[in-house]
This record gives sequence, C-alpha cells and structure tokens, in this order.
Amino acid sequence: MPPDDIQRFDIDCRACPRLATFLDEVHAKHPTYHARPVPAFGASKPKLLIVGLAPGMHGANRSGRPFTGDTAGVLLYQTLHQFGYASAPESVSRDDGLQLIDCRITNAVKCLPPANKPEPGEIRECNHFLAAELDALPAHSSILALGQIAHQAVLRALELKLKDYPFAHASDYRLPNGRRLVSSYHCSRYNTQTRRLTPEMFAAVFELIKTEV
Repeated sequence: MPPDDIQRFDIDCRACPRLATFLDEVHAKHPTYHARPVPAFGASKPKLLIVGLAPGMHGANRSGRPFTGDTAGVLLYQTLHQFGYASAPESVSRDDGLQLIDCRITNAVKCLPPANKPEPGEIRECNHFLAAELDALPAHSSILALGQIAHQAVLRALELKLKDYPFAHASDYRLPNGRRLVSSYHCSRYNTQTRRLTPEMFAAVFELIKTEV
C-alpha cells in the first residue's frame, strides 16, 4: 500500500455507523468508560507487534488500553512479563506504570463491537489503520496475531493472499517484506477456560518467536 494511502489512527473515527452508535450507547450507560477507538500501546519501534481482535467491553473499551482490565489480558500480560516484554505481569489501568519493552499491542478493529463480533465490513474498514501500523514497523520485526480474524487482517493489510498463509495455532511464516507472522489461538476467556489454549501452549508460541529463523 503506498504511503500516501495509509491513514493513521484516529481516536475520533466514526466510519462504521453500527460501531459508532453502539459506543454512544455504551458511553451513555458508562460515562467513565473510554468508549472510543482504542489506540495501540507500547514501544514506538517494536521488535514484536501483537494484533488482537477488538477491545472488550469492560477491558480496553473501559480502560482505553489494549487487553487492560479484562480476562483476556491476564494470560497475555503474564506471558509478556515472563518473556521480558513487559515491566509487570498485570495490566490494570492506563496509569498503572506498566511499560512494554520492544513490544507493541494493537487490535484489528479499534472499536468495541456488539457481542464482541465485528462484521466483515467493519474489519475491512479498519484495516487501513492496521496497515499504517505494520508499515511503521522496523525491518525484520515479528507480528503475533491472536486468532484467525487478526491473522487474516494482517495479511489483508499487507495485501497478501489468505490462501498462501493459512491460520493455525503456532503457525510461523516469513513474509515477503522480511517480517515474520506467528499466530496463536486468541487468549480469550473462552479459550483459556476450555483449555483450547493453555499457559504452556501460549508460552510455547513466545518461545517460537524468540527463535531465529
């Protein structure tokens, strides 16, 4: 994607009517919540970019920081701390002092979707923001996609064919631009409670990322 076509993050974006209306309703019910598009968090030039799906109602949508204050963030930040990417094992609020080290976290969709399910058109509409984030990555950075939707959003943002890079847990691809795409089951409460994703499985993904290809 040419640099002139890349649009940077816009905290006032209302391009998706369904999401904008829903955020207005959430803000009316919870006036202290962030209830706006959620910006990325972490190092400006990361070695690792983590891409999730979308903000959670009482997590990032409340706190204004990805995976902060919800169940999905528990395993993520514990693992980031374990592997030296975070200064603390728990992310509670935007002002808790936690820092990410050589790491940045974002989402494929920046706004909270109803029932945690963005529609395909909303994922596509938000994709140019992800493209801008990927374009700004240093050469030879790694990307960790959490779940199939995030995995496919990364590929679309890079204008790569989905069929050439199928999603699987612990899949590991070297991309044409020299960067690396590793993917994992999402660390959602459903996946961790059903043991579809265990702490050991998630740690193994980070061990994979640490290895040189």
